[in-house]
Amino acid sequence: MRELEARWCEAVAELGGTHDPDDPDGAQGPGDLATRYAEPHRGYHNTDHALAVARDADLLARADGRTPRERAVLALAALAHDVVYDGRHGDDERRSAEWARDRLAGLPEADQVADLVLATADHASDDPLTCLLLDADLAVLAADPDVYERYRAAVRAEYAHVPDDAWRVGRANVLRALARRDPLYVTPHAHERWEARAKANLAAELSSLGDPP
Repeated sequence: MRELEARWCEAVAELGGTHDPDDPDGAQGPGDLATRYAEPHRGYHNTDHALAVARDADLLARADGRTPRERAVLALAALAHDVVYDGRHGDDERRSAEWARDRLAGLPEADQVADLVLATADHASDDPLTCLLLDADLAVLAADPDVYERYRAAVRAEYAHVPDDAWRVGRANVLRALARRDPLYVTPHAHERWEARAKANLAAELSSLGDPP
């Protein structure tokens, strides 16, 4: 079984759900998770991203002393948070949350997972568990320079239809908003591990756009 589907099924099982590894479309199974993340228009918001967020969320959750059930909730939210991706901010997250709620119907944590997914639209929350997911979703900003450059190029590919001038303006607006967050990462382990490198990467990309912070 592919890693994406295996991680989903492991998290469902931790929460007491049921799944048949030979029937991924069955109740509470991963269904079309892998198919959606493999859609050709996804340059960055693909399988690799979903798995990276799941791994980073688990890393932060373990450092924060979270229970296995809490880590399972985080894993499901991480794997589902971009399951719908059409480049429509807000609508994508809402539909991804609905997908998760429908797929996890019958589990007491279904609404909690959906709420976590929905929080990735605004990337702001006072809920400590949600903050772990949001910080994990931004972990790529603290990547080594070569990995960060691949991330930047992949995001640009998703917006290939946008002219260069408009892209530079829009991208700079996003980067400035992130760079001005103080802190950028709100959970202690993420802040200690990623803050300095992420701020440096954001400043470097802004400079490359001709718009220093």
